[in-house]
Amino acid sequence: MWKIHNKLLIYLLWIMEIRLVSSFTSVMLCGRIPGLTMGQRQLCSEMPDALIALGEGQQLGAHECQHQFRGHRWNCSEVWQRNVFSHVVPIASREAAYTYAIASAGAAYAVTAACARGNISLCGCDVRHKTSPPPEPWKWGGCSADVEFGMRYTRKFMDARELERDSRTLMNLHNNRVGRTLVKKLLRTDCKCHGVSGSCVMKTCWKSLPPFRLIGEKLMQKYQKAKTVQALRGKRGLRLVLSRKKHQMAQKASLMAPKRMELIYLEASPNYCERSIQTGTLGTRGRICNRTGHGPQSCDLLCCGRGHNTQHIQRSQQCRCQFHWCCQVECEVCDESYEEFTCK
Repeated sequence: MWKIHNKLLIYLLWIMEIRLVSSFTSVMLCGRIPGLTMGQRQLCSEMPDALIALGEGQQLGAHECQHQFRGHRWNCSEVWQRNVFSHVVPIASREAAYTYAIASAGAAYAVTAACARGNISLCGCDVRHKTSPPPEPWKWGGCSADVEFGMRYTRKFMDARELERDSRTLMNLHNNRVGRTLVKKLLRTDCKCHGVSGSCVMKTCWKSLPPFRLIGEKLMQKYQKAKTVQALRGKRGLRLVLSRKKHQMAQKASLMAPKRMELIYLEASPNYCERSIQTGTLGTRGRICNRTGHGPQSCDLLCCGRGHNTQHIQRSQQCRCQFHWCCQVECEVCDESYEEFTCK
């Protein structure tokens, strides 16, 4: 009996030692990541495997931001270049609203996906749907995305960097919430049929994440309809209300809070034509543009009235490739000549 108790004690001490070493290693690793607040470092040390997903989510958001703004004067190219966990846009513009929302959405998306893959120890599949049978001839099954955990952890981590209680902080917190909530709203229901000879007598369904491109597009629509807000200090502290025009202020129109799912911003956007550290833009000099097009990507819009340069380019590339049995691909070399236009 003593030998059994002794072995059990040694085993428990071994487990405790592993956990202590793991905890110490987590604290050391999280302490070396630049740009984290004290609250974020604490969350990192408690769940270091989630931080990997958060980093992936920030990169996912950055790439989507650059895709959505690829033809605009401000093209999101400077965002997250230095540190993926730091503040991203210095001025409180509608571009800042989009970047915070897409970063929050990317984080919630990546953490939720990591849970479903089993990469985070404290979460997995969302089993709550299985407790409420649907009225249709199908049942919940598979691995539903645990988006509630993704949203909850993302809120704790992303909102922890907003330390100042000022109007910019309130703006960032609002847009963070829009981004992560949109991930939940766009969850889709996937189903698999069960039955003899391909019939669909019963279906097993589960909730899954949508393509992230859809989230980026929906946020772009919200960016185009973003609302200007202003800070107002009342008995309960600082809050944001929709900005009023001069005639509305004279009429003492009622103050309205922004809707929960619309992007908000405090400052008008600059024109982003010239390089500026203050606005976080590289300017548009040297940007490739479309001479004949209109709207985004056009030389008229991108070049800000400075005109554009025309360069004649020739290049050779493989073409008319054919597969020959077996096993060789033969291609011809084609010369291509085209013009490229860049902003002066």
